[in-house]
Amino acid sequence: MTEVEADVNGQAAATATGQSSASSSEPADTGAPSALPRLARLVGAAVAPTTAVTALLFYFGWSHAYYFFEYFGVHSTTLGLTTSDYLMRSQDGLFVPAVVLAIAGLIAFRAHHFLRRRIDADPANPRWRRASWVVTAIGGAATAAGALSIVVETPLNQRVAAAPLTLAIGVLLLAYTAYVRRSLLTRADATSPRGLTLAEWATIFVLVGLSMFWAANDYSAAVGRSRAAQFVAELPTYPSTIVYSEKSLNIAAPGVRQIHCPASDAAYGYRYDGLKLMLQSGNQLVLIPTEWTRRDGVAVVLPRSGAIRLQFVPTAGLGGAGADEKYACSPA
Repeated sequence: MTEVEADVNGQAAATATGQSSASSSEPADTGAPSALPRLARLVGAAVAPTTAVTALLFYFGWSHAYYFFEYFGVHSTTLGLTTSDYLMRSQDGLFVPAVVLAIAGLIAFRAHHFLRRRIDADPANPRWRRASWVVTAIGGAATAAGALSIVVETPLNQRVAAAPLTLAIGVLLLAYTAYVRRSLLTRADATSPRGLTLAEWATIFVLVGLSMFWAANDYSAAVGRSRAAQFVAELPTYPSTIVYSEKSLNIAAPGVRQIHCPASDAAYGYRYDGLKLMLQSGNQLVLIPTEWTRRDGVAVVLPRSGAIRLQFVPTAGLGGAGADEKYACSPA
């Protein structure tokens, strides 16, 4: 063999050895980065994003309306609320959770990048592995506590959205510590097949998604009740509603007066005051007494028709002298 051939063979061997060494020193690809986009594509193919978002908004709006009117003893399904009504109400129940979730996500991403730089700088430091097991224990405890709240009453059920958020945080902590140990602390080739990794991501997605759905539903219901209590507290500031009716409506409620209009030229024979209009939806009118309380208050649902007329006046307008004569009857 000539000197030139020996030199060429030596260079080729050195190059192959260097490439083998470089590839063995690279961190192993656990399949997680490719599995997550794959899961997103599968979910997107199964459920249209616009349809899913609209359905969620409709449901949260329904929950908000249900608990708002339940506060007054009215079943919301009898009111004929439209899809637009539910979608508008959903914004009140989802605005705060959406903002909090976005801020929490931003903080989590920044914390992940910071932690990854620290681990890459000293991956062999044993404190990383110890910390991962501590966080795993915390995540396991949180997951167990949240899951237990589904089947039995726990202190977490006494706080709005505490149980679902605990479950979601626990699952995320378990998933993240598993990711850190697998992709950042372990340099050996991964033995888990891609299908198992995809199944893991799918399980995490389902658990966290259902937990967030549960939390948003709890918050939406709480907002509905809170808005109802706020409405009652602000009743004195709302315009008074005078109801004129062709026939007696037999409204018996604290603070509501029925006045008969005997005039022959009156289009409506009865007048009712002491009411406030709460909602007009479709062909339904929902009114409550000015002196409404949860102990003895009632809500009145009237059909919107030509046999009934509403007149709105400032609250102070009913207290002046001559108010009864002014609003006593509705001339034809």
